[in-house]
This record gives sequence, structure tokens and C-alpha cells, in this order.
Amino acid sequence: MLAARYPTSGPDAGTIRLETVPCPEPGVGEVLVAVVVSGVNPTDWKSRSGGAIAGGADIPWVIPNQDGAGVIVAVGDGVPADRVGERVWMWEAQWQRASGTAAEYIALPSTHAVPLPDHAGFDLGAGLGIPAMTAHHCLFADGRLGSGDQVLVQGGAGAVGHAAIELAVHAGARVAATVSGPEKAALAKAAGAELVVDYRTEDVAATVRAWAPDGVARIIEVDLARNIEDDAKVIADGGVIVVYARTFDAVTPPPALMASNASIAFMLIYKIPQTAKFAALEGVVAALAEGALTELPSTRFTLADAGSAHDAVEGSVVGKVLIDVAPPTEVPDSQD
Repeated sequence: MLAARYPTSGPDAGTIRLETVPCPEPGVGEVLVAVVVSGVNPTDWKSRSGGAIAGGADIPWVIPNQDGAGVIVAVGDGVPADRVGERVWMWEAQWQRASGTAAEYIALPSTHAVPLPDHAGFDLGAGLGIPAMTAHHCLFADGRLGSGDQVLVQGGAGAVGHAAIELAVHAGARVAATVSGPEKAALAKAAGAELVVDYRTEDVAATVRAWAPDGVARIIEVDLARNIEDDAKVIADGGVIVVYARTFDAVTPPPALMASNASIAFMLIYKIPQTAKFAALEGVVAALAEGALTELPSTRFTLADAGSAHDAVEGSVVGKVLIDVAPPTEVPDSQD
């Protein structure tokens, strides 16, 4: 099969190249998926740079990308044979493993290949995984959002922000989102944000506080160092700020956070307990089944250009970066 992969050591460490490699076989409890679309997340390119989301110890080569969508073409022992032919979306495909979705085939645990509803396309499926599960955990890990609760999503046009808006609205919450321009504002509005604030041209704290006089119950935070002063001004008493992206700058919590009895929680989807992962998965599956999740506009690359796809994510391209692996009408035969 063809796969985009990179060495983990040596002078070319982290350099993605397209190569022909053996097709995997599904082990016990695994399925073999013919990948149609591979989704790229920030942690995918960060792993190549020696970031926190590594493939595991003593792995000389890595096929990247945690998310994707495709069709099950074979199953291992312990997996029902009737799963063959099933359209699926995948999550944490490469976490602590050498092989992700940037390949024509991937063998992975059957629980990480989730049925894709008939109304959902492969592009939507490839964009779920890490972003949607992260968003769900940020929103619901410390309790249910009540109907009418007000939430602020900092960075509402990114993949996590987009999913957070849709999942919060699906739960009956009211959502405000910050963005950095008209194009991103349109995306946040389309996702269901009631209030969209351009932080480059508007006073975020004043605008959000006017919308939520008693403060917001939860803030989904992409850049704590930049936003913490505003967060402290708009968080409700007993509110929670959930941070899902790393900041490299020191953060000094404003005294107002203590006066509000507010909490700051940090999360990394890869490291939360398995029970929490499957709780987030269950929530995403339910929202997807009810049509509550939609796809972002995409920037597309071929498998041969997987390195450029990673560069696009690193460069903060608007929307979702997808890699076309196989056309949905031409899913390759695993025996070829």
C-alpha cells in the first residue's frame, strides 16, 4: 500500500515522504479500514517536531494522523464479520502506535472505528475525532450544561471551537464565540453562535458581559495567556475555564477569578481517562446521529502532499485540512 510516513530519528526526522509499505493485517479485536479521507490536526504536525503527542518509544517510522474516515474491508478475531463494508470514522488512530490514517489502509482497534451514519459524508467523519471529542470533554466533563446556560468559545472558527459551538447549542446552551475576522465570524455564526465578537476590533469583555450580565458558565479556551484578563471579567460565579491548547507564555491569574470562585481546568484528549474518552465518544455519536455536527470548509491535499497538509495546519489555515486517500467510489481492495 501507499503511505505517507516519516522517520523519528536521523537527519530526516519528521520529514514526510510517500512510500510503498506492507499492508497491515487486523489483529485480535481490530478492523482493517480502507482510508478514504485523512484529517489533520495540530497535534499531528507537533508530533513530528518532537511534541508531546509522540508515537511511542522505539518506533523508527510513523504514519501520521489520528483522524480519518473510510470503509472496513476486513476484521480480526473477535470482531463480527458483518462489520465488513461498514462506513466508519476513526479517532486516536495513531496514539501510541506507529500507524495513523495517512495511508491507504490502517488496522486499529474496532472501538476506534465508529459507524458513520448514512447522512454523514467521509469529510465530516474525518473531521470529528480529536476536535469533537475534545470539545465534548471541555463542555461536559464536569457536569451537564443546562438549557439556556451561556458559554463563551474563544476561537470559534477552529475545529475544536466549531464543534464546541455545535455541541453546546445541541445541549440547549446559548453560545458566544470570538473570532479574528469576517470569514471566521461567518463560520461561527453558521455553527450556531448567538453572539460573535471580533477580538481584533471589538471589546470582548464588554460585549460578552452585556450579552451575559451574570457571566458565562463555561469558557472553552484556546489561548489562555492572551485571553485570561477577558475571561476573568466575563466568567460567572463558580464558572469553569477549560483550556485545551498549550500556551508558551506565563499566565498570572487575575484576582477577579478568586472573587468569582472560578476554576481553570486543563485537558489533553489523549491523556484523559479511558472512561472519559468513551463518554466523549458517546456524546459525539449521539450528536452526529441527530445531525447536530457539520463539517468546516476544507483545504484538500493528496497523499503525496501530506507534508504540505501538515504545513497548512501549522500555518493556521481557515477550515479543516483533509487528505484525499481514495475516492469513495474507488475504495481499494485489501487483497490487491
